[in-house]
Amino acid sequence: MKLRKDRILGVDPGTNILGFGIIEIKDGLPIVLDANVLNLKEEIDQQSKLREIFLRIQEIIEAYSTGIMAVEAPFYAKNPQSMLKLGRAQGVAIAAAMVMGLDIQEFSPKKIKKSITGNGNASKEQVNLMIQSTLKYQFQTKYLDASDALATALCAFYQNQNPIADLNSKGGWEKFIKQNQDRIIKY
Repeated sequence: MKLRKDRILGVDPGTNILGFGIIEIKDGLPIVLDANVLNLKEEIDQQSKLREIFLRIQEIIEAYSTGIMAVEAPFYAKNPQSMLKLGRAQGVAIAAAMVMGLDIQEFSPKKIKKSITGNGNASKEQVNLMIQSTLKYQFQTKYLDASDALATALCAFYQNQNPIADLNSKGGWEKFIKQNQDRIIKY
């Protein structure tokens, strides 16, 4: 299977409902290929849910040949058990993507919301409306996890388009300067 770096799988982790969204970059613009949820409520226990996440994420990657996975990082909530479950779901999704050879990018919920709405404290409903407007996409599911997953994929697209974004993890200013000598003005 040939992975396509122009396709990004966004994942909003969850052990009951896991959102996923796939965008393809065509002529520099993101196009939605799919967005939905994995409903895991019927699974009998946590291990079954995690196994299903692992297998279904791999199926999605195979179906769309995605080369990049963007995943929302778990955030601290009042209930430590919830964070632990989200972390497990995220870890299993990442492991599935690693096995398939994808590049993996992780973003905090605030970073995702800010990149989509301009406000890091935006509600899920605000993110959903901006995703529908920006990507010209109508969701076929009632779960906002699908729009959160598309928001995560779109955040990765925006991040990857910015040549000076996240310089510390990509080699820093020295690397940027070496790669962009034509931008340097010498006095």
